[in-house]
Amino acid sequence: MRPAQILLTGFEPFGGESLNPSWEVAQSLHGLKIGGASVVAAQLPCVFGQALTLLDELLQRHQPVLVLALGLAGGRCDLSLERVAINVDDARIADNRGACPVDEPVCADGPAAYFSTLPIKAMVAALRVAGFPASVSQTAGTFVCNHVFYGLQHALRDRPVRSGFMHIPYLPEQAALHPGQPCMPLQTMVDGVKLALEVAWRTEVDLRQSGGAIS
Repeated sequence: MRPAQILLTGFEPFGGESLNPSWEVAQSLHGLKIGGASVVAAQLPCVFGQALTLLDELLQRHQPVLVLALGLAGGRCDLSLERVAINVDDARIADNRGACPVDEPVCADGPAAYFSTLPIKAMVAALRVAGFPASVSQTAGTFVCNHVFYGLQHALRDRPVRSGFMHIPYLPEQAALHPGQPCMPLQTMVDGVKLALEVAWRTEVDLRQSGGAIS
């Protein structure tokens, strides 16, 4: 019998950055045991289309029981659990292959949006209790992060696999090149994502709290 696996993805660097904290975090947690599952980390290209092709291959290869995709959101100050992925690619900058789609669907035959199937409010609440800055975010943007989030939810729409997306801030060494932008140490992000995965693994029913972001 195949051991249970949790798929944790991060992105390659993009937009002129020399590294991407989403991949630094993901690879730091590769092999981690959570409950009865092992974390498998994989790097996705910051390329429209290619990212989903590789993601589909990873889903078929690993048959994960839980999936969390990570991405960088420069300017954010916390661990942001995304609520909704929308069916649009609308790039402010080019991806790593030079593509810059505008007002194009992620999946031509897909619905307007998908919600995360992770217990995002329980994850945020646990992170805050433990002292990590965290929030529920209502937008994953329209770049490759949203592209992957939407594609992930679309691929798993008929499977009993919970999945979703988390945005994370700059690392301190990146923030030094972007004056005034918030950042978070790598170990803090690693520990926070580890806790988020643990909560996602053990939580069957999400918290019911009014409003959007937990405040």
